[in-house]
Amino acid sequence: MTLSSAGRRDMLRMLGVAAASGALASTTARAAASQDFPTRALRLVVPFTPGGGTDVVGRSLAAAMAEALGQSIVVDNRPGGGTVIGSNIVAKAKPDGYTLLLTTTALAINDTLVKDLPYDTDRDFSDIGLICVGPNVLVTHPKSRFKTLDAVIRYAKDNPGKLTYGSSGNGSAVHLAAELFKMKAGIDLTHIPYKGAAQAYTDLVGGRLDFVFATAGGVAKYVEEGTLQAVALTSRERTPAYPGIPTISELVPGYSAEVWYAILAPAGTPPDIVAVLNRALNKAANDPGYKSRVSADGMRVAVGTPQEMRAFRQAEQARWRQVIHDGKITTT
Repeated sequence: MTLSSAGRRDMLRMLGVAAASGALASTTARAAASQDFPTRALRLVVPFTPGGGTDVVGRSLAAAMAEALGQSIVVDNRPGGGTVIGSNIVAKAKPDGYTLLLTTTALAINDTLVKDLPYDTDRDFSDIGLICVGPNVLVTHPKSRFKTLDAVIRYAKDNPGKLTYGSSGNGSAVHLAAELFKMKAGIDLTHIPYKGAAQAYTDLVGGRLDFVFATAGGVAKYVEEGTLQAVALTSRERTPAYPGIPTISELVPGYSAEVWYAILAPAGTPPDIVAVLNRALNKAANDPGYKSRVSADGMRVAVGTPQEMRAFRQAEQARWRQVIHDGKITTT
């Protein structure tokens, strides 16, 4: 059958109406789904062991987000591989908004540091939002001759490679914070990596290290007890949690190495559901009780949009990629 010109026009109009109706129905269905979301408990994968600083941040946030969403959030600790195991679980999960990842600076570092990642950092995640940021701390023994950052730098310049510093492991956020310090200050230090922070603190207390780069929350009790002495912060700004302690950038311009926490979801999570999760995250992070908990560890709430989180994360990936390449840093 051959259609006339008018017939073809009518057919095209009908197809156009059908396509528009289908698109409208699809949009309406997605909107309805986001209005109903969530209808059951969510899962928050924390790629660290229970009881650590990141786990505490995650559990506190999960409780506040659950209240905002009207559904419970189950924390699922999946440590291993420097956060790669837990991150991969979320990267491969169904993109329906019910499986989320609590991630940290490690995600940006691993993008370059870990060869053959089982996921693509940019392609396999949807950004929900940043939660908070804060400093690491350079700590020494209370009886150390190095009471100030200036003393550390002056000695290191006069004695290249003689000062030793410990970290929680090769490629960890605190290791890279120290490497960036070396580069910016133009000094040479000897890195002593540990399998976890606890042994590094023990050796520093025992006088077997000159100093340690550590998380602010991790050494807070040691500093309060007077077992360790805080010398400088890696953040851009000072924090009330460490009163009177200067930042490294006050002596080394351009230096900053803040630790951060964020929430991600699998790539392909519908934008409407991402928006729901982002609103809940912002509300939870700004809860006075939550803000008080993170500020006790020197952190500050730094929430925003998913787009801002993605831009921030990609900038962090680029920054640490440069440090890893320049410092020839590996996991061994």
